[in-house]
Amino acid sequence: MSSNSPLLHVKIILFVICSFGSAKAQQQYSSDWSSLNQRKIPAWFQDARFGIFIHWGVYAVPSYAPVRPDGYSEWYWYTLKNKNRHSHDETEAFHNKVYGKDFDYKDFEKQFKAELFDPAQWAKLFKRSGARYVVLTSKHHEGYCLWNNEAASKAYQRPWNAVQGTPKRDLLGDLTTAVRKEGIRMGYYYSLYEWFNPLWQTDQRRYIDSFMIPQFKDLVTKYQPSIIFSDGEWSLSDSAWRSPETLAWLFNESPVKDEVVVNDRWGSKTRSKNPSTYYTSEYGTGLGPDVIWEESKGMGQSYGYNRAERLEDYKSANNLILDLVDIVSRGGNLLLDIGPAADGTIPVVMQERLTSIGDWLQLNGEAIYESRPWKNTRSWSKGIKPVISTKSYQAHYDIAGMIVPKKDTAHIEAFYTTRGGNLYVIVPGKPAPFVIPGFKLPPGAAVEWLGSKTTVPFIQQKEGLLLQIKSRPAEVPPGGIYVIKIRNALK
Repeated sequence: MSSNSPLLHVKIILFVICSFGSAKAQQQYSSDWSSLNQRKIPAWFQDARFGIFIHWGVYAVPSYAPVRPDGYSEWYWYTLKNKNRHSHDETEAFHNKVYGKDFDYKDFEKQFKAELFDPAQWAKLFKRSGARYVVLTSKHHEGYCLWNNEAASKAYQRPWNAVQGTPKRDLLGDLTTAVRKEGIRMGYYYSLYEWFNPLWQTDQRRYIDSFMIPQFKDLVTKYQPSIIFSDGEWSLSDSAWRSPETLAWLFNESPVKDEVVVNDRWGSKTRSKNPSTYYTSEYGTGLGPDVIWEESKGMGQSYGYNRAERLEDYKSANNLILDLVDIVSRGGNLLLDIGPAADGTIPVVMQERLTSIGDWLQLNGEAIYESRPWKNTRSWSKGIKPVISTKSYQAHYDIAGMIVPKKDTAHIEAFYTTRGGNLYVIVPGKPAPFVIPGFKLPPGAAVEWLGSKTTVPFIQQKEGLLLQIKSRPAEVPPGGIYVIKIRNALK
């Protein structure tokens, strides 16, 4: 076609008009929360419901913390150096006994070899667990990067990233590739501050401007995460961190501007404040259906691998599934943490827990994925309801204790979720008759076991629908948590 063709000129004009229209349609966010909060959290996040958190870094070498709430092994370096930190004395005694009082934490890096790291095996395990997204510590507060960020090594004046350091491998990049190959979304935890970065300790303004923000943009641009879990924000305000400016770049210009989901940790007073971010709960009670939130916790008391924890310190698979059910019934996501060892292996007890969760989700995932809360998130038996903490951090929240029948005390008989007009009744414990309070079965609805064609006998009563559960059908594997599906329940 000739460059002078009228048809070509028309096509060019139409292209320009369409391009201009698309540019206008793409909302631009300014660097203030009133503008940023116009951005909705991408729907994929609420649909996913279950993710895997991974805490992995140099702290995986000593892999130690006293076993107690907030006994976080990833805080080993800070605990060792700060006498006012809880567990300092026990950690110092351990360190001096095992490594010697003159052993520098930074020399643990030489033992962080990741020689058995198999990203494909990790990714297959995550796929089998039923997780829909993964969040890896790109760097924790110790500043050690799992990707090739030269600024980290320059700041610490020694190899302080996995490519230049001992592993000699892009651990973050290799896992990202493997996880995405399994069809799972990949995201990163990123600590805004670093305990002992020399620049942070001498000039925080310069640290933020010339180190942190460029490093953050390097991570996002190279690896294009679906999620960013920010942390370490509590010592400065959001404006001091330049968080609104950074998020405006993320939502307007970054390669993940349309897909990325971010949490609420961007300044000392930003948690649970801004609807453009999802709210975080950490070993907490969690939140409710009126907000988008996520509970993160380990299988034991620590995020990083803690060799001091014993089998009894780990939650059972059934209790972890119960956590998931409870959280999802209230509209939240569960980000369940694992802590790999320094050699790159995932402790077998953690693998077993993940596969057990996956087995349950394979049968019952319909009640979890893409679900939304019902008007009642749970129902209680008769009796006095226990007082439940509302803390979102270290709440000592024991949902497993709330399903156990006790004299004169109410216990939870069922949890509820909805999806596509169906109501899912998730029954913890041994099947037994109970009433869905205030529920009237509409015409055309059907009550059946999920994973089976067996129907559940029921009686419509004035106070609600009585489900006459006596035993599980043969097709439903034995276990502690069962699901009943009421088709076309929500008309």
